[in-house]
Amino acid sequence: MEIPFVKMQGAGNDFIIINNLALKLSKNELSQLAKGACRAHLSLGADALMAVDKAKAGGDFRMRFYNADGTEAEMCGNGARCIARYAYEENLAPAEMKIETMAGMVPAWHLNKTTYKVQLNDVTRFEEKNFAKKTVYYVELGNPAIPHLVMPVSNLAEKDLADLRPLAKQLRNWQELPKGANVNFYEIVEDVVIVRTYERGVEDFTLACGTGSASVAYVVKQRQNQFKNPVALRTLGGKLEVQVQAKQLFLTGGAAWIAKGELSEEALCSDKI
Repeated sequence: MEIPFVKMQGAGNDFIIINNLALKLSKNELSQLAKGACRAHLSLGADALMAVDKAKAGGDFRMRFYNADGTEAEMCGNGARCIARYAYEENLAPAEMKIETMAGMVPAWHLNKTTYKVQLNDVTRFEEKNFAKKTVYYVELGNPAIPHLVMPVSNLAEKDLADLRPLAKQLRNWQELPKGANVNFYEIVEDVVIVRTYERGVEDFTLACGTGSASVAYVVKQRQNQFKNPVALRTLGGKLEVQVQAKQLFLTGGAAWIAKGELSEEALCSDKI
């Protein structure tokens, strides 16, 4: 069975997107597809797989999101922008749309050919915590929650990711958080916020994380209310912008169309020669 797909990227997060309205794959089949197709070198390769599915709660469509390890996640900000462009250009949704996610409804807007804005799930929890005598901020978005830890780090832009990885792994698997969390390190350089994110499911640093960047923007505004709004963030994959309005977060950034084609059975085979 060959599976039609589009590959897109937002701020360096790359995604395989399929139309499950037509394919009608089960949850298990989507999970297996993600594990097979997202493998680098052995298949198409991507951070995650997303599927457009039938709406259940009044949205234009439902966004199904599967990490590269096959686990289903609540939502993804960069992914939401990409799937919004996919849905718009494939005539599955209008220029102003509502996307159903596991974490709640996500409005999205087509701004121009490659730029989309999404309203992320509201901040539902914000706490200051202590981890190994270091201050860390815990932010949840939506319900069920997308969990994020946010920690300030000096000279972040100059640090090697290998040096940050041990701490990131400890935080990601912190026993105090039963679901774990995405881990976001940040540093303010003049009027720009540098961000590095270690993501659940990927289990490593990614080029960017939309909900992670938004969580950082929220923490920055809580700590420095006069910081400019929208907050400009620089990730490894590019620039993002987050407007913080009380507990509402609006994420704006690029959604780039990379390729369109068909995944073959060989691309999904797990056997290694």
